Amino acid sequence: MKATVEGTSVLTGRDGRVLYDQSGYGRPEGDGIRLAPQEALYLLHRHRIEISDYTFDTLLAEYADQRNFLRSFLVYRDLRERGYVVQTGPHDYRVFRRGEKPGTGESLYLVRVLSERDPIRFTKLIEEVITARNMRKQYVLAVVDDEEELTYYEIKLQKLTGACAPSEIGSCDAVLVGKSAMILVPPGSDLEKAGFGKRFDEERLMISPVELLYLMGEGTIRVSKDGAPLTPQEFFAFASGSDQDLAAKDKVYTELRRHDFIPRTGYKFGHHYRVYCGKNVHSDMLVHAIEKEADLPMSVISRSVRMAHSVKKKMLFGCVHTTGIQFVEFARIKL
Repeated sequence: MKATVEGTSVLTGRDGRVLYDQSGYGRPEGDGIRLAPQEALYLLHRHRIEISDYTFDTLLAEYADQRNFLRSFLVYRDLRERGYVVQTGPHDYRVFRRGEKPGTGESLYLVRVLSERDPIRFTKLIEEVITARNMRKQYVLAVVDDEEELTYYEIKLQKLTGACAPSEIGSCDAVLVGKSAMILVPPGSDLEKAGFGKRFDEERLMISPVELLYLMGEGTIRVSKDGAPLTPQEFFAFASGSDQDLAAKDKVYTELRRHDFIPRTGYKFGHHYRVYCGKNVHSDMLVHAIEKEADLPMSVISRSVRMAHSVKKKMLFGCVHTTGIQFVEFARIKL
């Protein structure tokens, strides 16, 4: 089957229409079809078309000058060889359900192609996931590492729902100890039952800075410093000097508590929180708080997801966004 290069795409003759009709390659144009560079290169590699004056190697060399072309082609080839029909746009690729193609089916995935060193810009990511959701598609990141291997991640915006009944907690006074607070309460107190604090001894309960900030805001704990009562704003100014993430952590912590989840430190897992639901012995999620304009390298996110999956937890990033806290879940998938 003959084809010719025209600009940055490839045009077939009339006999090329069978490629579109049977397998969803290209887009109809005139009597033939116009192939995107990835499509043309793949078909040339599979010996399904011939392109005048080009071999696979020379065409690859020409297209490789296009920004990020090689990794884009590797993802296209992988998806095709997994049995999917793939078309370019509206992100990088639209991927149809197996057995379906343009004109006779709907696309299932919207795929964005990245390298392992690319940053994830959460504001843009959230916008793209919302677009995909509005189109009733699943949003997928296809990440190509330095050895040209591929990993796929499904990205979801999780809407938290109430998980357990909140506990009634009486108000009490606390003593400020550094950036934390100490409360004189016996074991089994309402605070402990609600998932707050760490037992210091039989008489004392230690409350962490982020817990203290939340409880002060709720009017549950009163704290004084140098004999004068502290407001939540004053304590925040005091505590944030040694914790640059405190603002984002506080907002995400508060949001989790509003949905009746129990956040505890996730330091051992390399994240801000491990999150419990009700009386579950093991935490259900790892959550990391970030500001809305945050950029994180894909390699950092990959380590986070692998850690979470290894301990059978979901990996969520709590993004302090313009519309509130957006919880973005990353999960490795096999297409």
